Amino acid sequence: MNELGRGICFPLGFKASGIAGGIKPSGRLDTAIITSERPAAAAAVFTTNRVRAASVIVSMKHFGLTKEQRAVILTAGNANAATGPEGIKTAELMCSLLAEKLCIPTEQVLIAQTGLIGKTLRRDVALSAIEKAHMRLSQSGGIDAGQAILTTDTKAKICERSYKIGDNTIRLGAVAKGAAMLSPSLATMLATVTSDVAIQPELLQAALNEAVSDSFHLLIVDGCRSTNDSVFVLTNGASDSATITAASSNAYKLFSTALTAVLQDLAMQMASDAEGSTKLMTVHVTGALTCNDARLAARAVVSSLLVKCSIAGGIAYWGRILSELGASGAEFNQDDVAIYYGPHLLSKNGVAFPADEDAVQEYMKNRTIEITANIGQGAHDATAYGCDLTHAYVAENMTKS
Repeated sequence: MNELGRGICFPLGFKASGIAGGIKPSGRLDTAIITSERPAAAAAVFTTNRVRAASVIVSMKHFGLTKEQRAVILTAGNANAATGPEGIKTAELMCSLLAEKLCIPTEQVLIAQTGLIGKTLRRDVALSAIEKAHMRLSQSGGIDAGQAILTTDTKAKICERSYKIGDNTIRLGAVAKGAAMLSPSLATMLATVTSDVAIQPELLQAALNEAVSDSFHLLIVDGCRSTNDSVFVLTNGASDSATITAASSNAYKLFSTALTAVLQDLAMQMASDAEGSTKLMTVHVTGALTCNDARLAARAVVSSLLVKCSIAGGIAYWGRILSELGASGAEFNQDDVAIYYGPHLLSKNGVAFPADEDAVQEYMKNRTIEITANIGQGAHDATAYGCDLTHAYVAENMTKS
């Protein structure tokens, strides 16, 4: 088999599966399992929503008991959120059943679920799905796992990266879902990253926190925040590279850079596949006084409904960009700002700059629109990811389906 195209099974020592377990009424794939053949260091980030799904409650509990994890359960079609003690019990039993099958402690199993809120998840169906998914575990199951977690997504979000530490090749593989309820402080997503690097758990958590700040925290589709957001990273050391023990080491910097690149790739895939979208929008803010200012400004622009509507209409309305920058809270002077749509400079020193209107209109027909705002204060920059806002988004969310 070609080594590439395996997603979360790309790193050494991981298996996965994706099956139709009956959770989705459509009969499509809806249950995924990811396992490590050896103990793995783990890191996690969860939703900041005060309303938390059963899977988040259970995973936070398990993660609090041990930073060594061996498996992840992912299901789609039912969020198992706002389902009370019975929903939590169902999630716990799913973890316990898989732990029994793998002969590991229950707390070494994490779980993430996505779908409709407030709908009871049938326990018999959920447990049967775990049985079936366990039987299908294989080193080629990563792509099926990616398909199994989709809801309104039109395609799986999969990413692979590799790099060298000395003579050792380090691999990262990832799978994610997300098409709406996307906003900063995570987004509505399930994401799992696997790697065969060896790294201490506290450093793995630090690397994940850094990577999330420059990826998922800068992803905005509609400004909503889910009850189920969960991002997991498992690293099992199967590459036999030396364990990363210091944040100042070159090995840590290489891994952190690779992890950030993986999450940024997933963020762009989510924005590109957002509900009802026709255009991917990336907003680069440069020349910021601080990193926080750069992120504030980029998020403000990419989250603006007015900007999103302009992009949907193919209009390069730089005035809306300037206005959102001003409202963001970032420190800058209006007279220092330059705004570009792709290669086209449309505003300089806070006022209009003459441009080739035909060329600009042609650029706005592209599937990807890049907006750059140099706010002229310092050396920091940030990139946020989003999309246009169309009638199709409204139509998608007018029902509970």
